[in-house]
Amino acid sequence: MTAVLQPGATPGPDTHAAAVEDRVSVASNWTLVWWRFRKHKLAMISLGLLLALYTLVLCPDFFSTQHPETTEARQAFIPVQGLHIFDGWSIDPWVPAIVGKRNAETLRMEWRTDAEKKVRVGFFMPGPAYKFLGLIPSTLHLIGPRDASQRIFLLGSDRLGRDQWSRIMHGTQTSMTIGLVAVTLSVILGIVLGGISGYFGGWIDQFIQRLIELLQSVPTIPVWLALSAALPRDWTPIQVFFAITVILSLIGWTTLAREVRGHFLALREEDFVLAAELAGCSRARIIMRHMVPTFLSHIIATSSLAIPAMIINETSLSFLGLGIRPPAISWGVLLQEAQNIQTLALAPWLLIPGLLVIVAVLAFNLVGDGLRDASDPYSK
Repeated sequence: MTAVLQPGATPGPDTHAAAVEDRVSVASNWTLVWWRFRKHKLAMISLGLLLALYTLVLCPDFFSTQHPETTEARQAFIPVQGLHIFDGWSIDPWVPAIVGKRNAETLRMEWRTDAEKKVRVGFFMPGPAYKFLGLIPSTLHLIGPRDASQRIFLLGSDRLGRDQWSRIMHGTQTSMTIGLVAVTLSVILGIVLGGISGYFGGWIDQFIQRLIELLQSVPTIPVWLALSAALPRDWTPIQVFFAITVILSLIGWTTLAREVRGHFLALREEDFVLAAELAGCSRARIIMRHMVPTFLSHIIATSSLAIPAMIINETSLSFLGLGIRPPAISWGVLLQEAQNIQTLALAPWLLIPGLLVIVAVLAFNLVGDGLRDASDPYSK
């Protein structure tokens, strides 16, 4: 029975508890999952971080300070130019200037930052032309030097003098997109094949299960290496991108398919499935509209935990030179620059893409844990 508050009366604990109970009783399943998820502070922080990374994915050129392939060998291994928002007590963004001196023994230019000399920068500055979201021509960039003839290196430069900040922006787009697209394809394959296996049974179930066992029995890394090495060397970066995505998704669907099969074996004897069959629903409709939604929250949680594995796989293949290849840019391609110990001694900032991999993987895992706990009705 719903408690009714009399006019002029002060709401007490019982009234508040009744109002909360009424609110929960009419809330949808997704609303309840969201209420439970937002109590997980680390998951919420991680979700905000992932949203920021996928904002970069939408238009990396806007966040870049220059074109990622602009080279200048004389400006190799320039150190990080830290961004300063305040100049004294006033807001006047600047970065320290770069001064160089040639080493008399190695004849190599050695660069350092000089805070006494300031390079003024501004927000929403004009720069190299690009297409916003791939559609709208624009020259506006989030940050850039006020003097268009100058270059700034917020995260330093590599051995060819390319801006590391701009390359990381574009590498984030590739690596984060591959993880998301590969998991999406894996989820589709896992739901379809696992659903067919669990719903129909018989020889179809036997065939799919033996296929899953075959794929899971083969060592994953050698399969990735073999398939990636088989890609033609003359393929464009876009073709390699889609090929790597397909390779990752073709191997990553087996675990989810097993889980979906188990759910379907338990659900196909339920009354609501029998009622749908008696109502004349097709088998495809019963699977997609009646059975899959009952554990959709579990699928989302599992998928969020699978994305970091895909990101690591792509990074590993690209790092070994078997995945995404230059001139395409990904976190793995960027980490290839950090293979040389001597290079790391000169430019430790080349390891920053590895830090991004760690942060993204941890964020996805925390979000996945939060979703899993939120979608479990028996968790506290």
